[in-house]
Amino acid sequence: MNGRFQRILVTGATGFMGHHVVAALRGAFGDAAILAVGSRDADLLRPGEPDRLLRETRPDGVVHLAAKSGGILANREQPADFFYENVVMNTHVFEAAFRHGAKKFLTFMGGCSYPARAVSPIGEGQMWEGFPQMESAGYSMAKKMNLVQSWAYRVQHGFNSVVLIPGNVYGEWDNFNEREAHAVPALIRRCVEARERNAPRIAVWGSGRPVRDFVYAGDVAALVPWFLEHYDSSEPVNLSTGRGISIRELAGILCRLAGYAGGIAWDETKPDGQMEKIFDVSRLRGLGLSCPTPLEEGLRRTLDWFLAARKDGTVRL
Repeated sequence: MNGRFQRILVTGATGFMGHHVVAALRGAFGDAAILAVGSRDADLLRPGEPDRLLRETRPDGVVHLAAKSGGILANREQPADFFYENVVMNTHVFEAAFRHGAKKFLTFMGGCSYPARAVSPIGEGQMWEGFPQMESAGYSMAKKMNLVQSWAYRVQHGFNSVVLIPGNVYGEWDNFNEREAHAVPALIRRCVEARERNAPRIAVWGSGRPVRDFVYAGDVAALVPWFLEHYDSSEPVNLSTGRGISIRELAGILCRLAGYAGGIAWDETKPDGQMEKIFDVSRLRGLGLSCPTPLEEGLRRTLDWFLAARKDGTVRL
């Protein structure tokens, strides 16, 4: 497959999506050197560190995944941290990639960057039609600047960069920390631990009514090599299934898969966030691509990984 890249740098390689993307790149670009870098290898918040990293590695392709991310609780409590850290990392890694001669830069942004009032199915054309949900606005707006930087550097310098927008991603290597986890890992952990304690019920934030479009991390990662090789545009692309499920239904599936027979106490004093968020994937399908893993199959893989990872200590709790 590879005709353009001999050295591909992946930042955030030891994180959730990094594990999936590095494996996909190695499978697709077997003749290329995949330079997998985590936070222990380079502190991208330190002044000059992104420049040093790109100067020393000299990749021709960069996949920038390093980010500060978390669930609603963390975003509400630390909006300044989420904004600052993501803006700093994104801005300086992008600039360093351009300055040191990378042919292509690819990064992700969140679907939470779409306007709070975006109408589902949410197409890429709705991105600039309003402000995102306040619960995650610090993170969302920082990530939204990826689009501005991609456009600006393409116009002024002809620098080739791509910004992809995954839906609500879940899968192996996710963060299961209670204060930081998103819906799927949080629910998996609660169901498993409640079953083990024989707890009569689990507590879940919100009403359970919001509808979300969940996408398996392995499917998202499998698309990265194609976009590196074939997509040369600053127009973003949604990577998701285009199908929605309520949080209440999701919780029911996970309780069943985890073997938990207790009840669910919905805490409606906590925020639901946007009530419906399903992504329009017509642009993705127009490229002949999709995210095909059925939700229950992906959830089962994630649950199985969590159970095994607790034993060997590889899960973030």
